[in-house]
Amino acid sequence: MTETTPLAYLPATEALRRFRERTLSPVELMAAVIARAEAAEPTVNALAERTFDEAMAAAREAEARYSGKGRAPRPLEGLAVATKEEQPIAGRRATDGSLAFRDEIAEQTHPVVERILDAGGIVHARTTTPEFSCAAVTRSRLWGVTRNPWNPAFSPGGSSGGSGAALAAGETTLATGSDIGGSIRIPASSTGTVGFKPPYGRVPAMAPFNLDTYCHDGPMARTVADCALLQNVIAGPHPTDGVSLRPALVLPERFEDVAGLRVALSIGLGDWPVDAEVEANTRAVAEALRAAGAVVEEVEVPITRARVRRAAMLHFGAVFGPYVASVAAEHGDLLTPYALAFAEETAAFAAEPGGFLAGLVIESEVQAVLGSLLDRHDVLLCPTLALPAFAADDDYTSTEVVVEGETLDHYLDAALTTVFNIASRHPVLSVPSGFASTGVPTGVQIVGRTYDDTTVFRAAAAVEAVRPWGGVPVL
Repeated sequence: MTETTPLAYLPATEALRRFRERTLSPVELMAAVIARAEAAEPTVNALAERTFDEAMAAAREAEARYSGKGRAPRPLEGLAVATKEEQPIAGRRATDGSLAFRDEIAEQTHPVVERILDAGGIVHARTTTPEFSCAAVTRSRLWGVTRNPWNPAFSPGGSSGGSGAALAAGETTLATGSDIGGSIRIPASSTGTVGFKPPYGRVPAMAPFNLDTYCHDGPMARTVADCALLQNVIAGPHPTDGVSLRPALVLPERFEDVAGLRVALSIGLGDWPVDAEVEANTRAVAEALRAAGAVVEEVEVPITRARVRRAAMLHFGAVFGPYVASVAAEHGDLLTPYALAFAEETAAFAAEPGGFLAGLVIESEVQAVLGSLLDRHDVLLCPTLALPAFAADDDYTSTEVVVEGETLDHYLDAALTTVFNIASRHPVLSVPSGFASTGVPTGVQIVGRTYDDTTVFRAAAAVEAVRPWGGVPVL
């Protein structure tokens, strides 16, 4: 952060240090974040719910803790955290971005939100999503279109697009997301932020989707250290989630350098066409890691997008699709075209011979490829998206997506993310790689061995150090 950077962009780790030194008050920072949100929201539209008055009251309570009154400050004391609306809070609306649920009130609080509140984080806002979080752009009939702060003609991605946009716009200090096919990493890439898909079970979730191996809740931030800070708060076993891992993994505050780290570089995995600017930025990250002492080797990864899409749709057809279809059966006239299309497409795959088992066969093939690759390398580096960003004003129910002259079968084939929901035990960080000529950021994924979160953060911290990013969108 420079002297000219707005206070609302202060990293969480730096804010906590200044709170403890009493050179900054949580009240000052919260006021700056709220002011930035009020200025940006007419353009960005990232917040589904605002509780600014309650947040200021909580900031005053945090200020008292730092001054020695009452209990000691907690790990996130006084920080603004925007949570994805999909993650419910008891007593608050739980719409899932759908007009069908616009009057629903949650009875439970998501374990991630519960832990943030217990750690002193202040949930001043909840962020927008596409309906049922089943799209890679953030737009709904309930909330309208959420736009990318770097260029409003483009989407911040989805489904955690509101969280990514809020971070990029300075409307929050930290944010949460969830990821079933790239929904943390796609927005992180398109907004120039950091998003972590933890390995399955690392972060507790809510039933019944906690049992879905594709599903992950995780942290989003503007720096790698901030992302690690929030991850340490939300990770660990929870009594309501029997698949949450114990003991909790605690990431270090600082990571060793990458001298000798073996990095496998793949621009398009098996057959993903990749935009020239995205490729150039990905290669620049690889060169930066090489300059920092890593051993970078370009590799072939024999995983094809057709096989990945088939496996994913067979999986969704057995788990997620029937849920959306059940809502469509009762409230179809209220749903978005993309939600209805998702229900129809997944049902068609589910009806195919072999069904879920056929998908598991493909999944095992994907996991075998990645397991073998990461037995020889410490991390895999590849783009997050094959293009910089999707358009904000399109739901992609009929629009073809063309990347470097190749027409994709489905717009979601532009994401190189779902591979790692299939191989769900691999931790994946998306970090910024640069900017496209449209002004929209691009990102890379750093993929680790199963449950080796620390090495992924180590590589990401090195990228951040040798190829710093940042800046403030002009809104």
